[in-house]
Amino acid sequence: MSKAPKQLQKLLLFQLAGSRLFGLATLKIREIMPVPHLTSLPNSHSTVIGTATFRGAAVPIIDMAAAVGYRPLTLEERAQASIIVTDVHRKEIGFLVRSVQRIVETDWKEVTTPPTALGKKAFITGLANIEDELVQLLDLELLLAHVYPESLTSQDVLLNDMEIETLRGMSILLVDDSIVARRQLCDVLDRKNISYQVTHDGTDALARILHDHEAGQPVDILVSDIEMPGLDGYELAFEVRNHPHLQQPWIILHSSLSSEMSLSYAEQVGANRALTKFDAHELLHTMLAAANDRPLE
Repeated sequence: MSKAPKQLQKLLLFQLAGSRLFGLATLKIREIMPVPHLTSLPNSHSTVIGTATFRGAAVPIIDMAAAVGYRPLTLEERAQASIIVTDVHRKEIGFLVRSVQRIVETDWKEVTTPPTALGKKAFITGLANIEDELVQLLDLELLLAHVYPESLTSQDVLLNDMEIETLRGMSILLVDDSIVARRQLCDVLDRKNISYQVTHDGTDALARILHDHEAGQPVDILVSDIEMPGLDGYELAFEVRNHPHLQQPWIILHSSLSSEMSLSYAEQVGANRALTKFDAHELLHTMLAAANDRPLE
C-alpha cells in the first residue's frame, strides 16, 4: 500500500428548525419516507412520537428536533415532514425531520471537530462546509443515549483469570469521536481493570502510536471508530499499515454502521477485523483473539 484511497462519503442534508442544515452519512440510512400512520408507544420518552411499520417490523419514531433541543414539530408540520429510517447499533430507528434537502459528497478530511465551547452535550461530531453552507453532522450515538439511557449500560462479560491477565498485558488504544462510544469502550475495560489509552480522533491516535513506538512501548491493539473528522478510521488503519518501520498493532475497526460495504472495506485498508457497535462480548473476545495472535514480547 502506497497511497491512501480517497474516502468520499455521501451525506443526507436535512433541516430541523429554521434554515440550519444537518447531515447524516447515507450508509446509516435505510429509507426516507413520508410520515405514515403512527401507533402510540406508552411509557416512552417524550421525544418518541410513536411507532411505524417498516418492512413488516415496528420501528420507533423520534422527533429529532425535540431530541436535540428544538421545539417539537406540530401535527400540521408533521404532514409536510419526512421520516429518516436509520440502521445504527444493529437497530432500526426512525427520525422525524422537518425537511430533507439533498445528498452530497464530502471528504472526511475536510470535516472539522466541533469547538469545545459547544460543550459535551452538543449532539454534533463534526462540521462540514458544503457549497458554502455550514453543515452539522449529528452524533446519533449521543442522541440515542439521551432517549434510551439504558443503552449505556453494557453487559458484563464473563472472562476467566487467564483471559483477563492476557488483556492486561496488552497496550490498548481506543479511538472514537463520540462521547457515548468512548464511555462504552472504557466501561468494558474498566470493569476488568484493564488499562488503556483513549483519544477522540485519528490524527491524535496516529501521533500516539508513533510516539509509543519510538518510546519502545508499541501499541498492541488499536480499536478505532470508522467515521471521524479529519483522519477517519479507514485512513488511520492505512497510515499505520503503510508506515515502513512501525511495529504493527492488531487493528479492530469498530463502527455503528451495519453496512456490509463499510465493514468489508476495512479489510482493504489493512484492518484485522471490523465490528458493528456495540457488543461488549464480541469486542472483548475479538481483543483476546488479537492478543493471542501476537507474539508476546
